[in-house]
Order: sequence, then structure tokens, then C-alpha cells
Amino acid sequence: MIEVVLKMERQNVVNSGERWYVEYKLPLGEAAATFNLEKSVCSHGFFMTAPNHWDPLSKTFQRPLHLFHSHQPPLTVQISQPPEADHLLLRVFHSGGVDLSPAHEQSLTEQVRRMLRLSDAEEKKVRAFQDVYGEAKSSGFGRVFRSPTLFEDMLKCILVCNCQWSRTLSMARALCELQLELQITNIAPKTPAGKESSKRKIKSRNLGKRCGEEDVKSTCEADGTLKVDELNSEKTELPFHSAMGNFPGPEELAGLDVDFLGKRCNLGYRASRILGLAQSVVEGRINLKKLEQDCGGEASLSNYMKINEQLGEINGFGPFTRANVLMCLGFYHVVPSDSETLRHLNQVHGKKSTIKNIQQDIEMIYGKYAPYQFLVYWSEIWSFYEERFGKLSELPNTHYKLITAANMRCKNDKALKRLKKEQ
Repeated sequence: MIEVVLKMERQNVVNSGERWYVEYKLPLGEAAATFNLEKSVCSHGFFMTAPNHWDPLSKTFQRPLHLFHSHQPPLTVQISQPPEADHLLLRVFHSGGVDLSPAHEQSLTEQVRRMLRLSDAEEKKVRAFQDVYGEAKSSGFGRVFRSPTLFEDMLKCILVCNCQWSRTLSMARALCELQLELQITNIAPKTPAGKESSKRKIKSRNLGKRCGEEDVKSTCEADGTLKVDELNSEKTELPFHSAMGNFPGPEELAGLDVDFLGKRCNLGYRASRILGLAQSVVEGRINLKKLEQDCGGEASLSNYMKINEQLGEINGFGPFTRANVLMCLGFYHVVPSDSETLRHLNQVHGKKSTIKNIQQDIEMIYGKYAPYQFLVYWSEIWSFYEERFGKLSELPNTHYKLITAANMRCKNDKALKRLKKEQ
């Protein structure tokens, strides 16, 4: 199938107070019949992680996006879906109202379409899955939200391993705050970490000391976008584009010291895995663009095995992490198994599953839905979450940290009672 590239159509430039934004229409094409922004964004826990921001009142999604092959700071993009429209409305906030170049428009289009799975191949999968699993058609489920880049997906798959959801959220936020510090102090690495001098690495380790209040204040006041107390405040309710940076790319992480990165973002053992991945990408040992292209839009078993093998060669990418990354790449026939999977099979399906027999139980329950086993499993997971916590797209972002294993099991949990009362 030939991919039909739907381009953004520029509408107008708006001066909203001191902020300018360029407004675009992004046609949905064939996806218009099945696409719903709220359901597509609020379909996976990644939508809760920084720098993503879903507004439950206006039903809009907002986050900063890098411009590929550009040294410009990230641009904040706000996405909404007008009622009964065959397009999305994108507001791209840009200082001074400067028009974006065609290359920059294409860069933003590709990232938005990737996050929301707006491609011919994904649309084909949505329709085929809903034919196999009728409940999904009635609920509008079929797209699983992901990041604008494969690198961000891979890092976030590392962040969900072996920890509570609240820690995953805090680590993602810390990485975005670090990206802002790197951007403000203009010390993002320009060369692969392996080629840096020891002097450069020492400087990176001392980022916390060098990114002092006076440096931040002078930079922010000159830019007119951020105050020092906004950067340091833990309770700020400002939009993510103001309170933190974007999710860091490999070039921004590759030259940092592993001890500094681990302590600054509370990553623990994950710091070395994240740094190793960033360095491998920057130095060309891992080609993420080729890795994604190798999927070829076809989620065949042979493609799965090939990419799974390549991912297995990366330090720290065990079976659970690889299965989640492959899900992000559009392979839905494998259900990643961890303690949450065990809980779900035991609590919802009445199984006495263990690590030893979990794959047998997964095959027994979901095998008939091949090659969409994960989508059926995730549809059940998401429905169960919403039975416990209410509609997740309406959940205040301050309550995201309550979605923990403990609260999934305990029906009389005080935190859940408070949450229900506040909704």
C-alpha cells in the first residue's frame, strides 16, 4: 500500500496576548471514520508522562516537539479535534509569529501522526482489529498512544520497568526538567560521548551547580518565557511547555556523566542503560530510523523476530522491555508479561497464573484474537482501570500517581475514595 502523506494546511497566524501561534488543519483522511482524539491520546499510560499534557476540560493535547535537523528550541504544539470534523486543529506556538518552513511543517506532521498512529498501515490494523474484537468497535478502541519518536518510546519503556507508576512519572518529569536546563545553559553535547574529553564530562557532572539561579534568570528574562520560581517550583500548574522542557533526545544525553544523570533524575540502574542507548544512537551503532523502517508497515512474525533480535543486542532490553517497544512499533501479537499481567489474569480472569505458566494462560485467553492479542488484553486493562479510577481522560493530572498496583487491588483504599469524591 502506498502511504498517503497528509500535509498540514496553514490557516492563520494569531497573536494571543504576548504569544503567537500558527494554526493548521491536519486532514485525517481515511482515519476520519474511526479516529477520536480523546480515545486515541488517553489509551496508554504514556499520555500521563511528561512532557505530554492532556486537558480534560478542553479535550486538547499539548506538548513540545523538536524540529528535526534544527538547532531551534522545541515548539509547543496544541492539538484539538473540532466536532464532526475530518481534520485535527494544530496550534503551533512560535515566538514572533514567524512562519514555519515546509521542512519544519513536515517534521511536526510526522511527529503528530506517529503519536496518534495516523497512517494507512495503522488505520488498516484498527479496522481489522475491530472486526476481530467487536467490543472495540463499540467503544472506539484501537489506537494505542505512543511518543513522537522511537527514542522516547524506548526510554519510557525503560522507565516503566521494576517500579511504581508514580516513580515512572517522576523520572520522566525529571528528564524533561533536565532537558530545559541543558537548553537554557546551552551545554547540550555536540559530539558523541565516546569522543569527548574528560574536561567536558567533568563540566557535565557539575551541571546542577553551574545552572545557578542567576544564569537561569538572565537567560529566561531575555527570552521572556520563564521565571526562576516557575522553574524551581514543584507545585506549578503552568503548561508543560513553560514549566519544563521537552523529552531529551540522544544528542542531549550522550555526553552526560552516568552518575550525574542517575542522581539528577533519580534513575538508579536505568541511567547506564539510557546513557548507553543515547551514545549508541549518536555514534551510529544503532540506527533507529532504519529500525523503524524495517517494520515496513507490516507486522509479520518474520519482521517481529528480526527486530526483536536487534533490540535484544541492546544492553538492558530484556523480554518485557522489548515487547513494549515492539508494541509501540505496531506489533500486537505479544502480551508483555510482568506483575501487572499476573494481577490482571488473576483478578479479572480468575486464573492462578505464575511466572512459569503465564504464557500458557495468555495463549489460552487471547490466542484466538491473533495477531491482535495485545490490543484485546490492553482493552481489558484499560476498562478495568476506568472501573477503578473513573474515566482516565477526565482524571486530574495530579491524580495520575494514584494508579498503582496497591490501588488496583484494594477496593477500600482511602486514596481512591478521595479521588472519586473530587471527580
